[in-house]
Amino acid sequence: MTGERSLPGAVPAEDEAPPILQIDGLTKRFAGGALALDNVSLQIRPGEIFALLGPNGAGKTTLIGAVCGLVRPTSGRIQAFGQDARRHWRAMRGRIGLVPQELGFDIFDTVWRQVRYSRGLFGRSPAADLLEEVLRSLSLWDKRDAQIRTLSGGMKRRVLIAKALAHEPDILFLDEPTAGVDVELRRDMWRQIAGLKARGVTIILTTHYLEEAEEMADRIGIMHRGRLLLVDDKRSMMKRLGRTEARFTLIRPLGAVPEPLADLPVELVDGGRVLLYRGGDGAGRGREHVAVLAQRLAEMGERFTAIEQRESSLEDIFMQFVDAEGTRAC
Repeated sequence: MTGERSLPGAVPAEDEAPPILQIDGLTKRFAGGALALDNVSLQIRPGEIFALLGPNGAGKTTLIGAVCGLVRPTSGRIQAFGQDARRHWRAMRGRIGLVPQELGFDIFDTVWRQVRYSRGLFGRSPAADLLEEVLRSLSLWDKRDAQIRTLSGGMKRRVLIAKALAHEPDILFLDEPTAGVDVELRRDMWRQIAGLKARGVTIILTTHYLEEAEEMADRIGIMHRGRLLLVDDKRSMMKRLGRTEARFTLIRPLGAVPEPLADLPVELVDGGRVLLYRGGDGAGRGREHVAVLAQRLAEMGERFTAIEQRESSLEDIFMQFVDAEGTRAC
């Protein structure tokens, strides 16, 4: 990835593997007229973790449903493993796993029977050894004979993942995989998902937890109102769109920004008592500017009592795009 804005659906570079999943111009308009997907194009690379971010109603679940054959698109094309989804949907679906948002079980069934049944749905042989490996990897082996109704919410979420992995998919969709679980369990599940990637599974997840995307994802896509606003490598995105903010608390208030500081993106706030810097490029330039500001203030004899400095997070970048989209819609 370069520092330039990535165009969804762009042709991969010569040294990149062909996409494992390619979506071109996907649109979904429901019977009532609501536009859930608006000309979405996206390529997913083999073996990556791709995080799809967006507020409720952005179209994330509809996009997943279209790929998994649960939603029929109005227009557009989906290819997976080099095959057209409409013509080869059965073979394609057998290589895709889905962990939905909603917990759906026979609550009186056992963990083992639920997972074994999910494997059988795809015509796979029982493979007890493989199912044991899946359950052990998710810390569910000791619960294999427990009824679903006796499990905690976090354990039920793990059972959903086990069911999705039972038929050995090459692509795994995780729709809000850690919704409703506590922080400790969430981090444990992050480790489980990283382990799946290490085994070669391509993972596409939706999440409301920006910390989750920042922790795990290789690339990130931002959706809003059915449109894919941005797709980029996580590090490139942070480097290109990240910013530094620093607040210098001055001993004496200033009436205007001094001339020696006019070439930097600074302003006076709090009645001239705070010099506020916002700038940089997410690659250290902002921190360099802050050091220059401190030096120039000292040379001018302007003393300050504190510096508060922070780097922008993925949440800041996400809100920047969503706010900008909301402004354009007004």
